[in-house]
Amino acid sequence: MTTTYRIAPSILSADFARLGDEVKNVIDAGADWIHFDVMDNHYVPNLTFGPMICQALKPHAKNKAGLAVPIDVHLMISPVDALAASFAEAGADLISFHPDASAHVHRSIQAIKSKGVKAGLVFNPAEPLDVLEWTIDELDLILIMSVNPGFGGQSFIDSALRKVELARQWIERSGRDIRLEVDGGIKADNIRRVADAGADTFVAGSAIFGKPDYKAVIDQMRVALA
Repeated sequence: MTTTYRIAPSILSADFARLGDEVKNVIDAGADWIHFDVMDNHYVPNLTFGPMICQALKPHAKNKAGLAVPIDVHLMISPVDALAASFAEAGADLISFHPDASAHVHRSIQAIKSKGVKAGLVFNPAEPLDVLEWTIDELDLILIMSVNPGFGGQSFIDSALRKVELARQWIERSGRDIRLEVDGGIKADNIRRVADAGADTFVAGSAIFGKPDYKAVIDQMRVALA
C-alpha cells in the first residue's frame, strides 16, 4: 500500500498579525492540515492561542475548491478536559494532548471523541509509550515530539526516530487507521528519514513560515517524500 503523507504547518511560526492570510497562503502552498500549538504557561513555559483564535481561523482553513482543511490542535496544557471541549466547539478536527497532563487519560480521550472530534496522544522526547497499551483502541492520532515542547525553532532530537519506529509497531499491531505525526525540527533535509521510521504526518513551523516561498518548501518536502 502507498502511504499518504500529510504536511501540517504549525502556525506558531506564522505572522500573528496576519494569521488569517497566513493560513490561506500556506493552504494554497499545499498544506494538508493546519497545526495549532496551544500552550498555557503552566504545562510548558510559553503562552499562545485559545479557542477564540481557532474559531476565528476556521473559515480561513479551506482550499481553493472550498473544501475544509483539518485543524490539528496540539494541547500543551494542564488540565486538559475543559479546554479540549472548548476547542472542539471552536471547530478543531483533531485534538491531541500529553498523557502526563491528564489525571485520567482514557476519560480525556473519550471526552474529546464524544464531541465528534478525533483524539490523539502526544509523547515528549523522554516519555515512554507505555500508555498506548491501554488506549490505542481509542486513538486516531499518535504525535511524537522530536523537540521538547514549549518553543518553536528547536533542533530535531535523533532519538525520536526510534520512538517513531516503536509507535509504528504499535499501530501495525492494532490494525487500526491511526495517523503517526512528528513535530519538531522537521525540514526538507530530514523529512525522508522521519518517514522511513514510520511517520506519515509532519509538523513544520519555522522551516515553512521562516521562508519567503511556502510552496517551494512544501514542494521540496514532497519531493523528499516521493
